[in-house]
Amino acid sequence: MDTKTVRTDLLEVAYQEHGPHDGPPVILLHGFPYDVRAYDQVAPALAKDGCRVLVPWLRGYGATRFLSDATPRSGEQAALGHDLLQFMQALGIERAALAGYDWGGRAACIVAALWPEKVRCLVSCTGYNVQNIAASVEPVSAAQEHRFWYQYYFHTERGRAGLTRNRRDICRLLWQLWSPEWRFDEATFERSAVAFDNPDFVEVVIHSYRHRYGYVAGDPAMAGIEARLAQQPTIGVPTINLHGGHDGVGPAPEKDSQARFFTGPYDRRILPRIGHNVPQEAPGDTVVALRQLMKGTPR
Repeated sequence: MDTKTVRTDLLEVAYQEHGPHDGPPVILLHGFPYDVRAYDQVAPALAKDGCRVLVPWLRGYGATRFLSDATPRSGEQAALGHDLLQFMQALGIERAALAGYDWGGRAACIVAALWPEKVRCLVSCTGYNVQNIAASVEPVSAAQEHRFWYQYYFHTERGRAGLTRNRRDICRLLWQLWSPEWRFDEATFERSAVAFDNPDFVEVVIHSYRHRYGYVAGDPAMAGIEARLAQQPTIGVPTINLHGGHDGVGPAPEKDSQARFFTGPYDRRILPRIGHNVPQEAPGDTVVALRQLMKGTPR
């Protein structure tokens, strides 16, 4: 495993690389509030299969940095999709298998929807992760509103100050609430938590949770992508949706409400006793899903 960096149009992206350079590319994408450590058991297994496995830190995490002070510290969905596309282009990757959850799942879904020729197959935890910002004003059940407390907290300046001052406390609590069956220790948490010390972490996170409700403007450079995402584009690449059966932020409904967004081969798998951080809690299921998809799709 090597830690490397590559420059895109906006970022210097830090990433870890496993396996042979000429192997079939696989890109693994983490979410909030996690980092590349979520794939510590997934990436080596795929590398042993001969895959070139790339695990980048998203904007605002780890050693990934913006190239210019003038670039908005946006956490909007279009920026995440843009970053993934640019990461692939900077590394000369024409087509890759993608896997992601939470923010990373959103980036993967966006590239699969808007640039399907770039995506061999997709493992997306919780399914269709493209936000419907126009519908964000619609209330949901009281139980789900309660699960979204952290988002509403980040809408306030008190929340910005809290995330700045208490980021480990907040993120540790989210790990506990979102994965109630996962008994991680402090060392495991801290290995990921150092990624939250990125100087742009707070601004990117705050912008993300305000933009998705339409409370702040997006980066003007991303407006074209956001306009396309507002149409809720479907995904036609072969996809497996891994959904934790004990996901504390987005419980799996009995009826798969995401299936209508997938027009290609699609399967949903509910993982008992697994929470929100699927790759780290269920690395074996994640590896199996990727192997099955890659076996059925040409490089």
